[in-house]
Amino acid sequence: MSITATEFKANLSKYLLMAATEDILITQYGKVIAKLTNPFQNRVAIAESLFGILPQTTTLEEARAERLNET
Repeated sequence: MSITATEFKANLSKYLLMAATEDILITQYGKVIAKLTNPFQNRVAIAESLFGILPQTTTLEEARAERLNET
């Protein structure tokens, strides 16, 4: 979502709540000057993308050994 700096200032609390679920681009004179985002959003997306990569039969020890190249 893209909003003007004036709109952002007028409705700060509204946009802070919205930033939990989507990125807010703040513009001034038609140029993007800031991006309001959830700092944990990328971590969740990365973690979700990793589900299902390891076979169900892999143990925690095997996964650690693979990660550390000890196998």
